[in-house]
Amino acid sequence: MRIRDIIRLSVDSMFHRGLRSWLTILGIVIGVAAVVTILSIGAGTQQSISNQLGGLGANVLSVSAGSGRAGGFGFGGESRQTQTSTQNLTIKDVQVVKSVPGVQSVNGIVSGREDVTYLTQTISESVQGVDPLAWQDINTDKLSSGRYLTSSDGNVVVVGYAIANTVFKQPMSLNTQITIGGVSFKVVGILQQSGGFGGNDNTIIMPVSAARTVISSVIPNQFSSIQVKVADVNAVSNVSAAITQALLISRHVTNSTKDFSVTSSQSIQQTISSIAGTLNLFLLGIAGTSLLVGAIGIANTMFMSVMERTRQIGTLKALGATNFEVMKLFLIESGIIGFVGGLIGVFVGFILCGTISELGVRLLGVRGGWAGGITLTVITPELVLFAMGFSVVIGMISGLLPARRAARLLPIEALRFE
Repeated sequence: MRIRDIIRLSVDSMFHRGLRSWLTILGIVIGVAAVVTILSIGAGTQQSISNQLGGLGANVLSVSAGSGRAGGFGFGGESRQTQTSTQNLTIKDVQVVKSVPGVQSVNGIVSGREDVTYLTQTISESVQGVDPLAWQDINTDKLSSGRYLTSSDGNVVVVGYAIANTVFKQPMSLNTQITIGGVSFKVVGILQQSGGFGGNDNTIIMPVSAARTVISSVIPNQFSSIQVKVADVNAVSNVSAAITQALLISRHVTNSTKDFSVTSSQSIQQTISSIAGTLNLFLLGIAGTSLLVGAIGIANTMFMSVMERTRQIGTLKALGATNFEVMKLFLIESGIIGFVGGLIGVFVGFILCGTISELGVRLLGVRGGWAGGITLTVITPELVLFAMGFSVVIGMISGLLPARRAARLLPIEALRFE
């Protein structure tokens, strides 16, 4: 038989079974749609991590008090310690870090949350005190309007995009007066929207001297964290190790009693990517179970098809069809079921990914920061081809045993079958 005849017979058989074929296809649709959605979320997560952490600067390190961190990583926003008994970083630590070869800039940061009043509205927001010159060198955020801080500034601030545009009922403009911790400040700069991890969208930035007067949780002559810019991006690991060793000696601690941590955007990215990868594998296993159920459905349908078409098989063999041609007939039929299920599954996966992205942006973009730079789902041509190919292969494997059974039928026994 010609391949065209085999395909025609396979399609006719599928339409003849009607509802049973579509229920079988539905099992593949659910599995493929789940696989496409989960893999696209995984790809989107990886891309978002790279985009968001890339904004921190590949050559930027953060030194923070405590050997572990609950959040914040010292790059932006409020610093949060996992251990309340640890000693904070001091001016001496800043000087030690500055003395390490390969260090370009060092920014001692004090941070906390304070009540911020603009017009008649008061909201608790993150406040960060920085060394103006070092911050301008290390900072990767761009200005939307105004200027950066200078070393001669006093009670002036640069505010994040969300602070200026979405947090308060009325948007802020340059030279606006705001009150922080009971002290009046003038807005001299507004940052562009950065979005995502480590961004300053929801942060108010001021000179460290001014921050010490308004942040009640700040201890005199101590810092919440220290930002470090490495001169050579290829030497980040070596400089990180040198800073760690210098602080171990300066703070009179050992690796087992270390009361500080040195982190980089690269190490954070590796950790989060590892966690995301593990979660994706778990979810992919669930989606794989759906595909397995669909494969069993195809196998069941094909076994029933062999039984129903036993006399047809006998007729084909009596007319000269070989075992291989009969086997191809059922393999192609099961492959078509997989192909149709995969095609519809990819389409459903597209819809699900679009829905997830839209809901994610609406839910995460309430304050205008996180969702601004995030990609929740990414569907690549390779993913589509993989899903389609995988569904066809699953279909053909599921139809392999029924096809072999059909091919082994003897013509005379098949023709006598009732």
